[in-house]
Amino acid sequence: MSRMGDVLAGSHAVWEFDSDSVLIRFERGLRTPKLFQVLGERRVPLEALAAVTLTPGRRGSVVLHAIPRSGADPLMDAAAGQLKEGADPYRLVLPAERETLAEYYADELRAQLPRDAALPATDYLVPAPEGPTHFKAYDGKASFDGKTVSFRWFWTGASTAKWKAGDQSFPVAALNGVEWRSPEMFDGYLRLLPREGTPGQPGPADHDPAAVVFGLGYGPVHESLPFAASVLAALRGVGGPPRALDELRPLVPEPRRDPADIAERIRHLGELHRSGLLTDEEFTSKKTELLAEL
Repeated sequence: MSRMGDVLAGSHAVWEFDSDSVLIRFERGLRTPKLFQVLGERRVPLEALAAVTLTPGRRGSVVLHAIPRSGADPLMDAAAGQLKEGADPYRLVLPAERETLAEYYADELRAQLPRDAALPATDYLVPAPEGPTHFKAYDGKASFDGKTVSFRWFWTGASTAKWKAGDQSFPVAALNGVEWRSPEMFDGYLRLLPREGTPGQPGPADHDPAAVVFGLGYGPVHESLPFAASVLAALRGVGGPPRALDELRPLVPEPRRDPADIAERIRHLGELHRSGLLTDEEFTSKKTELLAEL
């Protein structure tokens, strides 16, 4: 491989080549995709790559593309092919006059690809991005502390089904995966997939307490995708067989002591009760739970 410190600067990023990896440093600026700004920099081991291509780009440019192996990068696993070309962190756009230099580096990278590059990686080889630990979706706020994913519903956006279920907390050990549908699509969402044997079947995301849905201006890619990748990476570290069903059920959320918040939630429950969406028993039960948090 190239000497340590050899660099190739392109649009929005600089690639620094080492003997066994490529350090990708993303620029910060108004025109840089927000996802790149959140990622900051990422070190990609050469064993995480499946192929390297060099193709003509737009407006007199060439594109150096290092294609990661399936299962090697939690960010790309979470994205599942939904990223637009301009937001692909493995693409480096260069002016056409640098094509010869780009071809040199492409050949260098190809020469160092692992023999099993065509096979899926058995473990994540690229660290999860140090992205946001929380983000706001349309119907709730998602948080992740490295061990537990929590959803806290917004009364202005959450469905009745989610309000009935209450705020949710899921230990990583209770999960089998994460399903991310880009906020740039019509019906985007982030859904937690329980391990086999967990009670209940997922329904539409806007009625599933294990999912938050995106809307226009809520759950942008640069926040929700690194979040999903971090959860996936944590799942790889759990391993082991599923726990007993009682342990897999969502944890009871930590009590919140903000009286104004409790009062607002009770008011919303009252509206649902008066409209007939909550029975007397359901309203009384949820109101008692909320008052107990004071």
